[in-house]
Amino acid sequence: MRVLGIETSCDETGIAVFDSDEGLIADAIYSQAEMHARFGGVVPELASRDHIRKTLPLIREVLSA
Repeated sequence: MRVLGIETSCDETGIAVFDSDEGLIADAIYSQAEMHARFGGVVPELASRDHIRKTLPLIREVLSA
């Protein structure tokens, strides 16, 4: 069985494909740390918009691996 894992924190998005026989197939992580550093911490509105912008491209990247 293959599983698509999607995880987000306040400033990171992680996507992975795991196979019960083969193990980890592919994974990708996107960090917003640099974007938020200039504000001295996470800005929720910016984080939310960036998650929306990056999640689908990361899914496509992982599924094409």
